[in-house]
Amino acid sequence: MKKILAVLLVAMLALSALCVASAEAKTYKVGVSIYQFTDNFMTLYRNELESYMKSLETDDMKFDITIQDAKNDMAEQTNQVRTFITQGMDVIILNLVQTSSADAVIDEIVAAGIPLVLINREPLGDDGDYSYAGILDNPEVCYVGADARQSGTYQGEMVCELENHGDINGDGKISYIMIEGDPENVDAQYRTEFSVKALTDAGYEVECLDDQVGNWDQTKGQELCANALTNYGDAIEVVFCNNDGMALGAATAIATAGRTVGEDIYLLGVDALDECVEMVKNGEMTGTVLNDHIGQSHAAVDAAIKLLKGEEIENYYIVDYVKVDKAYVDAQ
Repeated sequence: MKKILAVLLVAMLALSALCVASAEAKTYKVGVSIYQFTDNFMTLYRNELESYMKSLETDDMKFDITIQDAKNDMAEQTNQVRTFITQGMDVIILNLVQTSSADAVIDEIVAAGIPLVLINREPLGDDGDYSYAGILDNPEVCYVGADARQSGTYQGEMVCELENHGDINGDGKISYIMIEGDPENVDAQYRTEFSVKALTDAGYEVECLDDQVGNWDQTKGQELCANALTNYGDAIEVVFCNNDGMALGAATAIATAGRTVGEDIYLLGVDALDECVEMVKNGEMTGTVLNDHIGQSHAAVDAAIKLLKGEEIENYYIVDYVKVDKAYVDAQ
């Protein structure tokens, strides 16, 4: 009888310990700072990031996610990061406002011993190259993004693949305007450079009529395109925009000016926002490039969870772009 009681007691203690263990599921605090909530692409990105991370919760691993809007202000973002550190976040996911002044805020996070996942905007290194040594030197820091050179190249290639190769007036050169994103952002710089490089590499002569900064903003994109159309009129054959937000603004300006995309002007963007993909399908936009917010946000979350578990990570996770032209959307 004593032996039976002893066995029962041991079993009860084991069950009790199991219940306590399951009741004490670890909740990890995740701090996320996004450079600007009004950015169309980053809205999709942050919403998918939060949704995907919550979907990966288990009985013993929960996530308390705090997402902050840095409002395109580096000082604001720095304060958010310092608050995250004070709050004892278990991991920080950071979409930088300024890539050229990232070292100080990154160093603060590293010094606090908090794992860091940098997303979408790769920080500049000390030598001006887009390879920040603080990523490569630290096993708890990584960058998740895409190679913006590829997106620019795809924009240029879509122009090359047109029947007239973008030379609507037949004067032997492609006359374009460029509407850039944040000039500090590697994506803006690479998309600007490589869209044109794709044309010249293919042997076409180009003429830049105007190159202005729209800072990713739809309203600014409309304003800049409208001004260029007023100043250069029918001479403009191609409008390159570093993102779809600005391309949507440019589309409005083009329609207001009485021009027709696909007939007397071409329009290119990046991000493949739903409305822009629909415009490509309807011939209202020449093409865009899929900036895979799902693939990137999932890769960021997967890396963050690995860091929380103490598992080994890679320092770089690169997600490919996809060329989205009429042939692509018709095939879907």
